[in-house]
Order: sequence, then C-alpha cells, then structure tokens
Amino acid sequence: MRFIHAADIHLDSPLHGLSAYPDAPADMLRNATRDAFTALVTTAIDEEADFMVIAGDLYDGTWRDHNTGIFFCKEMGRLRRAGIPVYVLFGNHDAESEMTKQLQLPDNVHTFSTRKAETFRIDELKVALHGHSFKEKEVTSNLVTAYPAPVPGFFNIGVLHTALEGNTVHANYAPCSRVELHARGYQYWALGHVHEYAIWREASTIVFPGNLQGRNIRETGRRGAVTVTVDDSGDVSVERLLIDVLRWESVAVDASECSTLNDVAREVGRRLEALVESGSASIPHAVRVTITGASKAHGELFGLEAQLRSEVLGQIAVISHDRLWLEKVKVETTSIGSDEDLQGRADAIADLHGLLVEAESDPEFLKMLKERLVPLVTQSPHELQELVPALSQVRNDELPQLVRDVRSGLVAQLTKAE
Repeated sequence: MRFIHAADIHLDSPLHGLSAYPDAPADMLRNATRDAFTALVTTAIDEEADFMVIAGDLYDGTWRDHNTGIFFCKEMGRLRRAGIPVYVLFGNHDAESEMTKQLQLPDNVHTFSTRKAETFRIDELKVALHGHSFKEKEVTSNLVTAYPAPVPGFFNIGVLHTALEGNTVHANYAPCSRVELHARGYQYWALGHVHEYAIWREASTIVFPGNLQGRNIRETGRRGAVTVTVDDSGDVSVERLLIDVLRWESVAVDASECSTLNDVAREVGRRLEALVESGSASIPHAVRVTITGASKAHGELFGLEAQLRSEVLGQIAVISHDRLWLEKVKVETTSIGSDEDLQGRADAIADLHGLLVEAESDPEFLKMLKERLVPLVTQSPHELQELVPALSQVRNDELPQLVRDVRSGLVAQLTKAE
C-alpha cells in the first residue's frame, strides 16, 4: 500500500521578497503554489498512489475569489478519474471560521469533521484514518486525547495539524507530545503546520512533510511532500518527494580578502556561478546574499547597499538571468581595525568615534533620532525600505544598533579615505 502525505500547501499564497525586482518571474511567483500542487497530483497518478492525505493549511485563509477553489476541484477531478481518494484535514489557516467561501468538492475528497475526531475506513486496504479539523484558527487545546482507539487489524493513520512539543518557530496550536502520539497506538501520524521536514521512527512513525513550496527567504532549501509505502508485514518506508518549482537559498559570501566594492561583487559572482554549476540550481532559485567577514571593503560598502545590489544583479545577468533571482543583499561585514586602535589616536576620527559610542546609550539623542526618522520611514515606499536596511531598523525601534552600524561604517570609510 502506498499513499502520499502532504501539508501546508497554502494554495495561491503569494511568494514574498521579489515583488520589487523589475525582472522577477511574475507568472512563476504568482503560480508557484499551484504549479507545485499540480506536480503533486501528477506524481500521485504516475505512482498509482492508493490515496492522498493533506494534513492542514490547504488554503491560506479565505479566497479572494472562487478561482482558488475551482483550481483545487480541477486537480481533485484528475485524482478522481485515476481512482485516488483524498483525505483533507483543515488547520489554522483554512479553519472553518477562516473560510468564508466554499465549493462542493468531488466525491473522492473526504474532509475531517470540525466537531470531533472522525474516522474514515478504507476496507479494501485495511486502512483507518483518524483526524479532527480546526473549527477556529487558534486551537490551543490538545486534540489528540479525544482521537479514537485504533481499528484492530487495520493500518491506523492519525492526521493532525500541530506544532508538536518544543517547536517555537510556529504558533503552538493543538499542542501535544510525541509520547501522547505514540500512546494512541496508531502506526503512522501524518502531521502538518511545521514547515520543515521531520521524521521520528519510534512506536509510531511520525512525519512532518514540510510545506509544498517555499514562499519566502525563511523557507530555504528543498520542499515537497512524502511518499509512504507499507509492506505486507506492516513495515513503513518514507521517501521525500521534492516537487517545489522555485527554491529559496541563502548564500553567505566571505569578503575578508576583498578591498573594494567591486572585489565584493566579483566574489559574489563566483559564489553564485558555483551554485549554478553545482547542479543545485536545476530549478530556479531566489537567493539572499549576505556579505560577511572583517574586510578592508567595510568602509566602502557603508551606505552603498543599493550600488552593491546593482552590481550583484549585473553578475546574475551574466551567469543565469532566467534561473537565478536576487531576493536581497545584506552587508554584515566588520572593520579590520578595532576600537582599541582608535582609542590610541588623538584626532578628529577618534573624537567622532567616541561621540558615536556615547550616542548609542544616550536616551535624549535616541529619542530625538526616533522623532526625526520615524516620519521619514512611514512615508517612504516599501521598495526603498527593502533597499535600505537602516529604514527597517528605525521601523523596528533598533536605534542603538543603527547608531552602532553607522559608527562602524563611517569610521571605517573615513579611515580608509585618510
């Protein structure tokens, strides 16, 4: 018996981070979640899966119009013609209270009740699926304790949308522990909500497949679902099914050997070219580049993030303009010189350094800075805020860090000019 377990599909959820990019692949970004889901359905048909499980967050909240639901029905129709049933559990994003639009689903699609835990049996396969959909977005109670006992002689699958124990990245909905999952006596737990792949092979096999398609730079690396195969003896085999259509990647570039902005741009180009040539860019990549290291170029990079971004875009245009896109360039370099070196000087640069050090902890200065900069930030376009990191520091009330960054870059720039 073979089935596909997917979760966190977020159909028609936008991909964030490339909207301000003039050459961004608009159609690919707009259709990425749909294209990944179509690939999932195609794989289920090609592999002759016995059924499919979707463990929550099929949708990303209510639809703007009915096209999202019509698309899902079309894909379910493909599975219906192939004789593949689908078992859908709703999570926090597509909870009953979140969905104001609905369409009647094909008869091969079975949705778990929001009132109580429900069991679907597939008698010819001797499979029982148990699940409880979210009625409200914020389900903070432990749903597992009310799941039914396993059906004797059947392969029992628990379907649940949960953060599970200890996961602080995602909201703690339907909290429970692995011990509690094992205690139900099911052979497999099909989980959703956590967007990273994870598996535990203990009394039960517990799996988060991760989300189907990365949607922003916080969701880097390979994405997809899992194929689960159960042999005649009940042994469970889980194989990752990687079907994302656009992949997010974070690339750190060490600028410690670079002396100028142009040196940094060339080093970025070498790293990105290596990424493409390694084969890991067999599908399109959206890349965040972070410049790191103690570098002689630190002073020259100060305040020139937009120039550096343009240089990196130029490198990408040469390397692979149709397979590689830039999400952001972040400068996190440091000066080669130390504060102790400056303290040994007796000149205007040392005086400026001392004044800026004092400014970091001066409440009156920080208050004045906030009063003058906040209106500027609130009136600036989003595209500018993306290009100028200092604006986001003002927005997030990180003024001491902003002064510290300005001090480091300005002093390094003046020292180099000297």
